[in-house]
Amino acid sequence: GLKIESPKGDAIIYPANATDDPQQIGCVDVVLVGVKAWQVSEAAHGIAPLVKPTSIIIPLENGVDAPAQLAAVLGEEIVLGGLCQIAAYIAEPGSIRHVGVEPYIAFARIDGKPNLLAEQLQKAFLKAGVKAEIPADIQTAMWEKFVFIVSVSGIGAITRQPVGIIRSLPGTRQLLEQVMREIVAVAAAKNVKLPQDVVARKMAFIDQIPADTTASMQRDIMTGHPSELEAQNGAVVRMGRQLGVPTPVNEFIYNSLLPQELQARGTLASLEK
Repeated sequence: GLKIESPKGDAIIYPANATDDPQQIGCVDVVLVGVKAWQVSEAAHGIAPLVKPTSIIIPLENGVDAPAQLAAVLGEEIVLGGLCQIAAYIAEPGSIRHVGVEPYIAFARIDGKPNLLAEQLQKAFLKAGVKAEIPADIQTAMWEKFVFIVSVSGIGAITRQPVGIIRSLPGTRQLLEQVMREIVAVAAAKNVKLPQDVVARKMAFIDQIPADTTASMQRDIMTGHPSELEAQNGAVVRMGRQLGVPTPVNEFIYNSLLPQELQARGTLASLEK
């Protein structure tokens, strides 16, 4: 089964209804995409047997590229924007540990049009005790999370320290804010309308999460696994170059972590002369 440990209460799901073969499932109403950001394009092909014209697909990724990646394979009409917030990790096979942050999920059509199935899904989440919202502008909501997750992931990965340390030291706290401001500038160049106080609000959010919190990208890098570096700090650098927006702090983080990322993916040796 699946064991869940949480401040909100522990649970065991047994038997767990799971399969690694989407063909066994057939068509469904809703697909929640929870793979690593660098696996989204591959997962899109695996999702194909699950969808029908009325299905909705909701990516819950640390990044802003997933809706376009899924739509390129599955079509724009059935792909929504989405995000979630929670501090959790795999403690061991079959065991998930929720350590902090109130569980939250948001989803909506990219064009802002209503979707009956999304509204029904929201009601189901609320009934289960999960805070769920349908934002008026899901792009803005996704970019607000992007501002937060890229900063704590990048600075956490560089320093190898939990959020309690990096928010307390003046130098690393300043770096968090600089990463955020670069993302805000990139968002503005893409006509994404972020609130003027988004940096202050995200720093306030960082100040209230558990001190021992670490980001999933940070943990993957610290353990030598492939990470979401390209989808987070790397995406900021890529978009900044495309739009002519300077992103020096994100460039430093990305290029400093890139050698280890390539090593984790087994491609570093091929670059050696």
